[in-house]
Amino acid sequence: MTLHAQDRTVQNRPYTDLRRFHFGVLVGGHLQDLEFVNGGPQLITNDDGTIVEKIVTCDQDRWDAGFTVGVLGEFRINQTFQFRVAPAMYFGTRHLTFHNFSDVDATGAPIEQHQELKSAYISLACDLIVAAPRFNNHRPYLIAGVNPMMNLSGRDNDFLKLKGMDTFLEVGVGCDFYLPFFKLRPELKFMFGLSNCLDLKHADHLRDKNMLMYTNSVTEAHSKMIALTFYFE
Repeated sequence: MTLHAQDRTVQNRPYTDLRRFHFGVLVGGHLQDLEFVNGGPQLITNDDGTIVEKIVTCDQDRWDAGFTVGVLGEFRINQTFQFRVAPAMYFGTRHLTFHNFSDVDATGAPIEQHQELKSAYISLACDLIVAAPRFNNHRPYLIAGVNPMMNLSGRDNDFLKLKGMDTFLEVGVGCDFYLPFFKLRPELKFMFGLSNCLDLKHADHLRDKNMLMYTNSVTEAHSKMIALTFYFE
């Protein structure tokens, strides 16, 4: 029996990983979702003073796509570990559907309301990279870190509004590809919001009181994202 080792090839940019610190740019796409905790039955006071019970639920009924752009700075700790800081912007829109089970249409189906919840985040991802030894012109790695985000969007006349700040835990995998003129790094990561990102004071600013049953139908919201990012270094 004959064993064949993997063939070695000429390495592109053989000294690029020896730099103590370097910069780069990133572009990519992401899918975002919101998990809601619905509040259940609620009592609503009508204009004539009568009190009625309403049951309204909310859901983001699909994963909505967005895009990401940013820059990065990476510090080499040793041959295996790197620390990366990547300021970026995440743009997207979440499609929300409210089901009013207390009021039905002519067919007997619950009345539905919809909201396009736009989001524009400024993020500052801080990740630890654990990389395997380089072989030829590729090098796989794992990442883990935290990503605080500032939400720049939100309107007072929407059913729901998100807080100005959220923090994500992120984990992922990627691979370095060493090309003749730069290093390309595709990376897939999963991001989980660590706190309730719903603005619970939003109901106090609504002018249309008929919207309250929809705003108060949700007590918590937790954000999730799946991001595919390409780093150019």
